Amino acid sequence: MQELVFLKLGGSLITDKTKPYTPRLNKLADLADQIALSLRSSPNLKLILGHGSGSFGHTPAKKHGTIGGVNTPNEWAGFVEVWYHASALNRFVLQALREANLSAMTFSPAASVWANNRQIINWDTSKINKALDEGIIPVVHGDVIFDKTKGGTILSTEDLFVHLAHELKPTRILLAGLEEAIYADFPERKHRVQVLTRKKLTSMINNVGPASGLDVTGGMQSKVEQMVELAEALPDLSIQIFSGDRPKNVLNSLQGEQLGTLITINEN
Repeated sequence: MQELVFLKLGGSLITDKTKPYTPRLNKLADLADQIALSLRSSPNLKLILGHGSGSFGHTPAKKHGTIGGVNTPNEWAGFVEVWYHASALNRFVLQALREANLSAMTFSPAASVWANNRQIINWDTSKINKALDEGIIPVVHGDVIFDKTKGGTILSTEDLFVHLAHELKPTRILLAGLEEAIYADFPERKHRVQVLTRKKLTSMINNVGPASGLDVTGGMQSKVEQMVELAEALPDLSIQIFSGDRPKNVLNSLQGEQLGTLITINEN
């Protein structure tokens, strides 16, 4: 029986977010090798891969304030600059996948998604489904988006995953970043949260922590809130947040090991 999994490689994992436009090439190569090994050992596994923009997209996005809206000629020039750098990082990701002998191609959100006030209103996912059927890994990433209300804006990989999850119904979403898990006392990191529910999140939301490095889309707190809401909407969905920086963690998570924090609606 085939299983569809969404895997995100966080921007903090695949770039140095403290240095503009700096990919972690060795890490990308290692992650691609782990993905390849997992797919070879699990032929029924279907994968949609997402990645953050890290120090590529977030650097010009902060400079131009793109997420807040795009209307003037200077803002549209900034919109294009954000797109260019996000796309540049995507090429590094695709190169790593290609060198690992993986068949992957990008489905550019900027070219295919319409939003209204940062909510996706139109995205034809039939080509993504066709790619999955033919053994191709669809790749999406945080990107600039044309928006009916704001002119233009930015959607994160999590924003895209939320929409795709409702459309395609994956069994698991795996979010690989630098942090080992969600902590109830960030940045002290003494109290790791093994299982996160809405009730737990409500009691600790102010202690989840900011993004690691530059992030214009809200960082960890925004990500966690989105994923809890998604788990409530799709109760059969398993969501994990874990470190992709640890050796073999991405491989192990794809093969079903529970790592980091599990987000669920169940208290037990």
